[in-house]
Amino acid sequence: MRLDPSFIWTAFTLLLSAIPTTLIITAVAMGCGILIGTTVALIRIYRVPVLHQLAAAYVTFIRGTPMLTHLLLIYFGLPYLVDSLAIQLGWSFRAVSIPLIGFAYISFSITAGAYLSEVIRSGLLAVNKGQLEAAYSIGMTTKQAMKRIVFPQAFAILLPSLSNSTISMLHGTTLAFTVSVVDINAKSQIIASSNWKFFEAYIAAAIIYWGLTILIERLTAIIEKRINLYNRGGVA
Repeated sequence: MRLDPSFIWTAFTLLLSAIPTTLIITAVAMGCGILIGTTVALIRIYRVPVLHQLAAAYVTFIRGTPMLTHLLLIYFGLPYLVDSLAIQLGWSFRAVSIPLIGFAYISFSITAGAYLSEVIRSGLLAVNKGQLEAAYSIGMTTKQAMKRIVFPQAFAILLPSLSNSTISMLHGTTLAFTVSVVDINAKSQIIASSNWKFFEAYIAAAIIYWGLTILIERLTAIIEKRINLYNRGGVA
């Protein structure tokens, strides 16, 4: 077997068209994951009756099972649930109408939500409780205090972990090919299947993932720099 450098470049140019799909899956999963994670974190911090136990079970189950398992459970289980409800409620909608990428969105969002709930919870707990008490003393409600004082400080604390989670999710999107979503990983397999130059195709894919990872790291560094400037009283 001989390495074909020219095909690495060919594969690289062909893989560029799959980058938007990978980035969209990552963005949707992280965006929904942050919303789910924040909700779960607050439920666990304030120990909301019943919901606290359900939230803890959700986090334990998701963190204790593989990401691929979540995807397959959603892929095979969601159509059964949707079709059953549709029949009972008389809906015309059927699971076959759900786009394949929709299963990836749902599965990865649920996975991200469990992991991010712990990241967000640790960030919120790291903020000095005296900050919240001071906010109450000047007449702020809990919602105002969380929005104006606690969450901004927690975000600065959890930013590195949030960056790592984003990178992990970016790499985790490679599993989307199991439900026929053509991301970078799936595209590299399709490209290589015509001439069996899988090694070259995967090298090209690795370079793209590496570049995207570096981009996330650089964006994180810029945001972190602006936050540090703000915390020191400078101009962001």
